[in-house]
Amino acid sequence: MNVTIDYCIPSTDLHPGFRPQLDDMQSDLDSLRSKLRIAVIYGGNHNRDNAVIYRTFNPRPWKSYQTVARDVQDALQEVGFEWVTLMPDDMNLPQRLRDAGIHFAWLNTGGVQGYSPVSHTAGMLEMLGIPYVGHNPLHASTLDNKHTFKRELQAFGIPTAPFITWHPAQGLLDTGPGSRFERTFAQHHGPFVVKPISGRASLHIAVVDSLDELHEQAFEVAQQTHNTVLIEAYLPGREFCAAVCGGTLVRDDIIRRLHQPFVFSVVERLFRTGEAIFTSMDTQSITYDRVRLVDSSEPEHAQLSHLARTIYTEFNLSSLVRLDVRADAGGKLHVLEANPKPDLKRESCASTSLISVGLPQAGLSYQDLILSLLVDRLHYLFTYVPDSVRHILDLLA
Repeated sequence: MNVTIDYCIPSTDLHPGFRPQLDDMQSDLDSLRSKLRIAVIYGGNHNRDNAVIYRTFNPRPWKSYQTVARDVQDALQEVGFEWVTLMPDDMNLPQRLRDAGIHFAWLNTGGVQGYSPVSHTAGMLEMLGIPYVGHNPLHASTLDNKHTFKRELQAFGIPTAPFITWHPAQGLLDTGPGSRFERTFAQHHGPFVVKPISGRASLHIAVVDSLDELHEQAFEVAQQTHNTVLIEAYLPGREFCAAVCGGTLVRDDIIRRLHQPFVFSVVERLFRTGEAIFTSMDTQSITYDRVRLVDSSEPEHAQLSHLARTIYTEFNLSSLVRLDVRADAGGKLHVLEANPKPDLKRESCASTSLISVGLPQAGLSYQDLILSLLVDRLHYLFTYVPDSVRHILDLLA
């Protein structure tokens, strides 16, 4: 693949203390395709022998993501990378990485077990000195723990549904006069959404109308997850998603450096009759009749793009996220969450993912997206933290 460079950002926008590395990326990519040894890492299973020392519990419903990891592996090989392997992220991962001489990793895992599991593998790679595509441990944990993320949204002045948290260790959930619940929801009398603070695929989420139901459901979620429960106001409006990543893109074999984070796959989720929240993709795959691409001429497109870029910038993110947003009764958009592990499933005739569905609209193929995420990460590391990739730079010497 012959890649050329096209700047959409003036070189003066880069701090003079940093040397831009994008000019060399064409030759670097040509060289790295035959030299860079990449591991795409998926979720290890704690039930397998020698996966962990002691089996515990994962408050975030476990999934291997191995199928999607294979999609990523295939795409990297299709764009010319000769050495790409799959590895599970159990306790044997460091030895596997060492034995295979891995230079670089791609995180496609939600973790194995324990609390804040989505951050564990990133933390391990940081310790081992293996650079990767994916969020650093702090960002991964912040984004995946919805209550922490929502508190930061509030600090930035970004609208999010009113909420409280509760854990059985705090005693009975107090919804009476003068309680934190009453103060938070003074202007909202139901319905309420009860869900885990950390989760995936809309599992263990319920909409309740009464306080009796609220108490019962909160206790149920706490029992299911062994974790803190998030209670937030139910917003009755339309629901949207938007994907956002760094501003280095590869499209039609041309590397472009944009002046801002790249937003794509701006979609509206379409609910069926009687469906208050989106059905878990574990129960029902995301099909083309379940989403609608939002046209760039619609006002929501500009609003969602602005929200996505603001969050990507203010949180200082460095990898792909999917923003989930819902409107209130008046149409005002509120951010529900930013998914640090959005599904990168490749499109098929029967189903898609909330990330892949908008690629044609953006003029990107699936391979373009995967290569863009890789090049964006390498460009960032080469430019700002070269000490973390000396072993890769040595391959280019």
